[in-house]
Order: sequence, then structure tokens, then C-alpha cells
Amino acid sequence: MKMKLKGALISTALALGVAGVSPAFAAWEPTKPVEFIIPAGPGGGADQMARMIQGIITKNNLMKQAVIPVNKGAGAGAEGFLAMKEAKGDPNKIVITLSNLFTTPLATGIPFNWQDITPVAMLALDQFVLWDNADKPYKTAKEYIDAAKAAGGKFKMGGTGSKSEDQIITVAIEKATGAKFTYIPFKGGGDVAVQLVGNHIDSSVNNPIEAVAQWRANKLRALCVFDDTRMPYKEKVTDTQSWYDVPTCKEAGVPTDYVMLRGIFMAPGVTQEQVDFYVDLFKKVRATPEWKKFMADGAFNQTFMTGKEFRNWLTLNEALHKQLMGEAGFLAK
Repeated sequence: MKMKLKGALISTALALGVAGVSPAFAAWEPTKPVEFIIPAGPGGGADQMARMIQGIITKNNLMKQAVIPVNKGAGAGAEGFLAMKEAKGDPNKIVITLSNLFTTPLATGIPFNWQDITPVAMLALDQFVLWDNADKPYKTAKEYIDAAKAAGGKFKMGGTGSKSEDQIITVAIEKATGAKFTYIPFKGGGDVAVQLVGNHIDSSVNNPIEAVAQWRANKLRALCVFDDTRMPYKEKVTDTQSWYDVPTCKEAGVPTDYVMLRGIFMAPGVTQEQVDFYVDLFKKVRATPEWKKFMADGAFNQTFMTGKEFRNWLTLNEALHKQLMGEAGFLAK
């Protein structure tokens, strides 16, 4: 409506020949390179998505300024979130978020809450898959869980960070099945996939994008997805399987589900016009064939939200994580 009103005013002024009427003010855009903070280590899902976005923006000339990804993953992402909180009023910084937006402050007690920064958009929801090494004899999630139960806590579950999404899911599996795992934290999902290929751990709950290369190479096996419906992508990834062929964990006898945010936030104290620029930018990113392929390759749930709808989702999911982490004993004292 605002844009239409501006256009009408300009047209009227020109028609009347009013002297001195200038065109509508140009919309805001970044005035220097945009720092794209990644509150996680190299190689993981957040890192891969941020760098894919950078490539899409550059290739398609979606904005004039460069985008510079910077990993600030120390303290389970606290480094990145606190940097954004401290950048009050700076519209030339954005951060990609995952569920450590909730888990890190709840687990550590750092002086940060998602409301300390400015929500821009949910880009997608990410899945989690139970993986084992393809050389192991366990062909189904039930076979693997039964073996883990028999091992009495000796099986090692690898994950990104401590008291974060991967460990929350691990505890949920334990509660749902009675199996026990020794949880081994790593800096990022890329590290976890490498450790699983090398048989240094027995399983992981990596996001699809973090392990798809190893799955395609027949090094890992996808046992089940932690969602209430199968992933919709039916194009073959391996010689025999598509993402759609991976059963839900509930189907496979592991009644646990969990999905993770992939979102964009800005610093506090920015203007609505500056937020609107990035909302529009990411709509353009999502419309590119490169993004659509990335979504399919990584088996993402392509839910997109902005504004009040996104804020409501964030409020509900913060409460959910507080409940899950409380049940797991992960809340900061």
C-alpha cells in the first residue's frame, strides 16, 4: 500500500507539472559489505547454508554489496549471538540461526535471548536423521536400537556441541526406547560425519545436508528421519534410495521427532525498512534454481515465515526447548 501511495503521489505531481517535486526516496540498502555471522563451526549445516546463500547472492547480483560469512561458533554459538546483540543499530550484519538460538542461553545462562536481536525470516526447517556406518550390520533403526540396548551404554552417539539439538535428540531416543548412549560432542556436523565414516562413533543424528555426501558415497546409512512425515524428495540420492525412502523414526519403532530452525536475524535497534530489505532479499534467494536444488539435496522442510507469524513460532519453540531441556537436566542452574 505504501509503495502504491508513493507512486500515486509522484504521478499526480508530474501530471500537474509541480516544480521541485523529487522522486520517491530510494529504498534502504546496505552501504558496506554485510557480515554474515555463523554461530557454529565450519562444515556443519548452518555453515553450508550461509555459504550457499552468499554464492547465490553473488552469482545472481541480488545486492550491490558483498556478503562475508564469518564463523563465530565458540561457546556453542554464544560468540556469534553476543556479537549480534552488541551490534545495536548496525544493519550491515546478519546472523543465520539454528536451534542453538534457544539451547545455548538455556544451557549456559549467557545474557542472551532471541528477543535481544531482530527476527527477519524463517528460511526453512531442517530435519535430523539417525545415521550409522554402512559397513555395520544394522539395516534398520530397530536393529540398531536393539543392539545399542544390548550394549548397555557402550555405543557412542556423535553430535554437534553439548546440551544442544543433537544431545537433546539423543536423550529423547533414550527415553523413548530404553537404549543408552555415550554422547560425544564435536565442533560441527561436518566433523561428526567424518568421525562416523571412520568408525570412531557408532551413530549420529546429523542433518541431511551434513551427511548427504557420505550417504551418496555409500559410506553411511540413513536409518530414519525424526519427523512425523517422510521427506518429500523422491529423486534418487544413492543408487537405491531417495530421501523419501527413509522411514520416519516413528515408523521404524523409535517414537521421537524434532525439527530445527534455519532463520535469519539482524542486530537490535534496526529499522523496519532495513528488515524489509533483507526479507525481500531472501525471497529473491528462495526463488533461484540454486536454492531449490539446495533444498532438495538437503531434504529441507521449506516453511517460510516473517513478521508476527515468525515471532509467534519463536515464542512457542523457546518454550518447547525449555521443556525438553528441563526434562533432560540441561538447564543452567
